[in-house]
Amino acid sequence: MNIDNTASQMRKGVLEFCILSVIQQGEAYPSDIIDKMKAANLSIFEGTLYPLLTRLKNAELLTYRWVESNSGPPRKYFSLTEKGGAFYKELEATWNELANAVQALTGK
Repeated sequence: MNIDNTASQMRKGVLEFCILSVIQQGEAYPSDIIDKMKAANLSIFEGTLYPLLTRLKNAELLTYRWVESNSGPPRKYFSLTEKGGAFYKELEATWNELANAVQALTGK
């Protein structure tokens, strides 16, 4: 077995929850999401983030607004929709259950 592959699959499993966690704290620009993820030691690349944001937007969990920029093209800022907020709460409850179960099994 390859530990890198297993670790990568574990990270992919929580990526959506982590992205929504950042956005639920307040409107977010994609590079801000990347920076917060990196600061938490969960690296993500633009090529991974943008398709996920599009999928979450198409599922009506996110909305966005364009903001003019002084230093380039307009920027797209994402926020949770009402449906996205409810989905986030469900994911958070699921995460807490899973984390508690793993903690109970590992004795940590």
